[in-house]
Amino acid sequence: MAEAQNSPQSSTSRAQGAPPPVGSTTAGQIAVAAESTVATRMSAPPSFDVADFPVPHGREEEWRFTPLERLRGLHDGTATATGGVKVAVQAPEGVRVESVGRDDARLGRAGAPVDRVAAQAYSAFEQASVVTVPKETVLTEPIRIAVHGDGGTAYGHQVIELEAFAEAVVVIDHTGDAVLAANVDYLIGDGAKLTVVSVQDWDDKAVHVGQHNALIGRDASLKSVVVTFGGDLVRLHPRVTYAGTGGEVEMFGLYFTDAGQHQEHRLFVDHNAPHCKSNVIYKGALQGDEAHAVWIGDVLIEAVAEGTDTYEMNRNLVLTDGSRVDSVPNLEIETGEIVGAGHASATGRFDDEQLFYLMARGIPEYEARRLVVRGFFAELVQQIGVTDIEERLLARIEEELEASVA
Repeated sequence: MAEAQNSPQSSTSRAQGAPPPVGSTTAGQIAVAAESTVATRMSAPPSFDVADFPVPHGREEEWRFTPLERLRGLHDGTATATGGVKVAVQAPEGVRVESVGRDDARLGRAGAPVDRVAAQAYSAFEQASVVTVPKETVLTEPIRIAVHGDGGTAYGHQVIELEAFAEAVVVIDHTGDAVLAANVDYLIGDGAKLTVVSVQDWDDKAVHVGQHNALIGRDASLKSVVVTFGGDLVRLHPRVTYAGTGGEVEMFGLYFTDAGQHQEHRLFVDHNAPHCKSNVIYKGALQGDEAHAVWIGDVLIEAVAEGTDTYEMNRNLVLTDGSRVDSVPNLEIETGEIVGAGHASATGRFDDEQLFYLMARGIPEYEARRLVVRGFFAELVQQIGVTDIEERLLARIEEELEASVA
């Protein structure tokens, strides 16, 4: 992959102890990057009440990249729930699976909605699904949650709770066609370890807007892998806060944005406790006219968060003309007593030297391009740790590349 040269709109920064930046971002149709403080990114504070959020018009900071007309009314209250989204949970023995009402105390503990769609989802769902891994339980098989749509409009809420010192892998798989607004909460107890893989493999016309809230206990860890392929519009908002010292978070993302698709990932890591870590790596590939990917990475290190070690990086590979990336890393630091903090953003096309090297050894151009893309994503696919999901995603990457030369 050819890295773009630094420009006035490039975004890379590094604080003490941080790794070196991996690239930069160019302006224009390929990418836009900018600096802004986390505090100015939201037009209203978090709230469970829809009325606390004005109807967005696209000029707000948190909505300026999103094509509101393609949200099917999720943002302005006109989207009426019709059902048509089924949730099935397959869990190993010992895991508790419950369907609970709105008065359950676990709902909303991981964080409140931060925009109108998330608040609408919280106020409109009827039953929430809660999956609990008991204290000190170590699962050897993943929990699988299948979310399948058959064309309806739905609002949902899912809670994944790991009690103290439990360990689990959870796969949340979205398929079919739907207009869905949903919140997912991860409650990770002290010393617990959760790996969660969220796959967005929707049909072409689906719309999915979701907020993922993670509350990390003392000495607990979360590895989040978000994979986005399908859908007309997908807008996800993963958020992390810490409930004690020593928490660690790894957030990985992989997206392949095709012609006409809008895929938006907006991350926020709030270092609100001392001696915690976070590492964010998101990678995307784009092809086709009006393919649009947006990545917003916000990290806040509060004054109390001494000893923080954090880094975030976004890389994008533009495969064809007509695609657009907006990549905006943001880092706000309120204390100088940290181990390290930094961020980087890079967008580019195929590296001609890499292609020439492969083709000079008798590899056809198409095969050479395929190998470069597979290599670009290999690091993140390996983080999944679930063999059948890894194989399926590699097959989907192959399908996308086949479509580009069809």
